[in-house]
Order: sequence, then structure tokens, then C-alpha cells
Amino acid sequence: MNTVPGTTDAFRRILPFLRELEPYILDPDISEIMVNSPTEVFIEKKGLITQLADIRLQPERLLVAVQNIARSLGDDISEEKPILDARLPDGSRIAAILPPCSIKGITLTIRKFNSHQFTIDDLLRLGTITQDVCNILQGAVAKRQNVLLSGGTGTGKTTILNILTDSIPDERRILVIEDTAEIHIRKPDVVRFEGRRQQGAKIPAITIRDLLRASLRHRPDTIILGEIRGPEAFDFLQALNTGHSGSLSTIHANSALETLSRLESCFLMSGIDMPFKAIQANIASSIDLIVYIERHQGHRRVTEIMELESYSPEQQQYKVNPLFTREIGDTIQ
Repeated sequence: MNTVPGTTDAFRRILPFLRELEPYILDPDISEIMVNSPTEVFIEKKGLITQLADIRLQPERLLVAVQNIARSLGDDISEEKPILDARLPDGSRIAAILPPCSIKGITLTIRKFNSHQFTIDDLLRLGTITQDVCNILQGAVAKRQNVLLSGGTGTGKTTILNILTDSIPDERRILVIEDTAEIHIRKPDVVRFEGRRQQGAKIPAITIRDLLRASLRHRPDTIILGEIRGPEAFDFLQALNTGHSGSLSTIHANSALETLSRLESCFLMSGIDMPFKAIQANIASSIDLIVYIERHQGHRRVTEIMELESYSPEQQQYKVNPLFTREIGDTIQ
């Protein structure tokens, strides 16, 4: 069997049960394989999503493959526990849902880990950023501003976050907190924490909020939070307001401005009893820059950079300064 660099033992073990998908699993240019049902399979290759014609997976063999993945990672997926969300040793991510929760049949998504470490020059060459964007982002890191990267799934938020960390001075102590380890920082003083899902009745979950609170006792200069999804927004913003400047995170949103509404919603999930105006003022004092990234027809582009200057309680609105705007389809001259 031919394999490619980064193919894990877990992948090799499941290949006998997914012969129809083997060429796509082993193709280094394919970043994601999405099984919507045994008869509907899509792949993402070089940014473009296409459906595989005439693919017919046997439901029984697909179930065995999913169960083997779970067992190889010390996890389980069954009728009693129909959801699997796991990471393979090489960083690839596996998600699966069984019927009846998945209506059309077993759903399986494999997001393969890309071992290529992108650089600023790569993003300039690909057209993801312009030289102006490069100057703004590198300047923000140099000034120890807190930067929030927003956009949809698969837009490259984590890739750009990784690249921005290259500009952090070597003398700073960096603490990375993630649900699933994806961030790779090439700096000498890095501490990495990863959340843990509940495992049975005896092993409780360790949440991102737990790790954020604990992280402050490990003397971080800069905190890198993989993604803001919920109540950890409160703890992250509190950390930014207590001297941890130059921190970075990502969040899902549909525009730079909508990122603020999304952040407010996540803050409210914390259950902290605080007036809404105070929440908005807290956000304005914590976040310096919002970078919005879009994906269109296989291309990823930074289309907005917005500076968050302040919050006016009288007018109940943020004061923002657009630093950069660009249409997703624009080419670089």
C-alpha cells in the first residue's frame, strides 16, 4: 500500500474498510473528505469542493471503519453514543454521526492535517493577503495589539493565526489553549493546553474556561486561544484586560462588524451578571483589531480589517475604524 507523509497508523487500519475512499485519503492535495451518506461523498481539493461520482459505500463496512477509528483513539461510537469527534495522532480530525441522529445514514468527515507550514510569502503569492494587509497585521503584532480573526468554516483563520505568531518576539512566553490541537508555533517558550471531553461517568470534562483560568497561574505574556465558541469569551476578555497584550484568537462570524455581535452572544453564555453596556465596553477595551476572511470559489481572502477604537455608552455603539476592505473576487494588481 502506498502512503503519503503524515498518514497515520489509524488511517492505515481503516483503509481496508474504505477501499472506495483510499485514493482520496492518500492524496496529499485533498484536505477534506465528507461522507454525507453512503451514497453521497464530497471532497475538498485545493480549496474546491466536488462530489465524487458513482461512489457507493457499504453501510456495514462504513460503520466498522468508524468504530475502528473510535477504538484506536480510546473512544467509542454506538447507538448509545452516536457522535464521534476526535483527533488522530498526526492532527487530522475525524467527526462521525450515526443514524437515527444522521437521517440519511452514517455521516463521516475527515479533515486531514496539512503538514505544510505556510508563511507570509505564501499568503501573498496565493492572493490571500495584500502587502497592505501584511503591513497592518505585522504592525499589530509588533505593537502587541489583541487580534481577533473571524470568518466561516475553512476560510483559513487558523492558518493566518499560525503565521502571525511568527512575528511575536522570542522573549515572550506564549500559552496556547485549544479544543483540538491545530496551532503550531515556532517559538522557544510555548506552553500548550488542550481541552478534554467527558469520558464516561468517572472522567469529567476539562473545558476551555477551566484552562483559561488555570493558564493565568503559568505566567503567560501572550495567550493564543484556538477559537471562541461560547462562555470562554468572558474569561478570555478578562485575561486581555489584565496585562496579556498581543493575544490572538478566532471566531465564526459573517463580517467584521457582525463579529462584535457574535462575541457579545458568547459573552452572555458565561452567565455573568453584567449590564449589556458593560459587556460592550469590555469588548471594546479588550480587542484592538478584527480581521475578516472569506472563501469563494476555492480562494481565501482577507476582505476586511477593522480597528475597534472605543465604545460610547451614551450612543450605545462601538466606534470602529475600517483599515482595509476588499471584495472577495478582487485580484491583486
